[in-house]
Amino acid sequence: MSALDVAAERAELAEVARRVSNWGRWGEDDERGLLNTITPAKRVEAAQSVVHGIVHSLAVPLGAGGPQVPDAPAPPSTNGAWRPPQNRSNPVHTMLATGSDPQEVNGLGGGAHFTDDVIYMHLQAATQWDALSHCYYDGQLYNGKPASSVTSAGARYLSIDKVADGFLSRGVLLDIARLHGVETLPGNHVVHSDDLEAAADAAGVAVTPGDIILIRTGLLSEWAQTGSWAAIKQRPQPGVDISAIEWIAKRDVAAIATDNTAVEALGTGKALKGPVHMLALRDMGLHLGEYWFLEDLAADCARLEQCTFMLSAAPLPFENAVGSPTNPIALL
Repeated sequence: MSALDVAAERAELAEVARRVSNWGRWGEDDERGLLNTITPAKRVEAAQSVVHGIVHSLAVPLGAGGPQVPDAPAPPSTNGAWRPPQNRSNPVHTMLATGSDPQEVNGLGGGAHFTDDVIYMHLQAATQWDALSHCYYDGQLYNGKPASSVTSAGARYLSIDKVADGFLSRGVLLDIARLHGVETLPGNHVVHSDDLEAAADAAGVAVTPGDIILIRTGLLSEWAQTGSWAAIKQRPQPGVDISAIEWIAKRDVAAIATDNTAVEALGTGKALKGPVHMLALRDMGLHLGEYWFLEDLAADCARLEQCTFMLSAAPLPFENAVGSPTNPIALL
């Protein structure tokens, strides 16, 4: 990429950032960003979306067979575009006490014993939220906090534990794959604002402040069919672009999550790496969710002709962390 490409894309990013920025909107000490739009009234509205009592977990399994494929080569069409970090690993599960241990070990008396285990994992290895401290540019995080405040001790500001209670609201599924009549969007499909508008119109829903939007590309249908992550990680991926972010900003959406690996499209040939992350996390205060499994929920939403539901997707309150796994629960 040439310096002119980078300069042009940075200029576009700066212009969009001016339009979508929420710095100072909720005060100079705000660390919640657009989660502030989830009000008590919004939570009541979320509860009123429950009609059928159907529950879906939207998480992929946390285990050794997870989505981190460190040795997956970059697809040839990425042209230098950003790909998710490949230095993450899947969770490592180790048993500390088992039912096969000698009877004199781990005893509780009276013939009773206990089992115990430990997990080592990257906090963004699977279905997860990015904290607002996860991405920065020009030395600043959301709301003007210094990037240098994220140290080896963790994030002083904007860490995921600050919003552990923040992700309960009305969920809205915007099924872009179904809109286009495909199981999975092709790798070169960039989700624009027109896609989101058309999906909302097709579902007969108005996206309103405080909603959490789930954007389905259908990418994880491939994993559901094959059980393999390698093919997904080796190809360009459909995802959202800057125009979609502006559409989301105009509606005061509280957070968004997708069923791909990075929210934004991968393999677009753009010079900037991660412009959606830059705008969402750093400028808007919009939390991003990745690796969400939406296939079963999408099937029921289509069958019931209902794309709204109560969504509870709390992160684990790891202190000073820049992300966290979550087990999102959708209740239709």
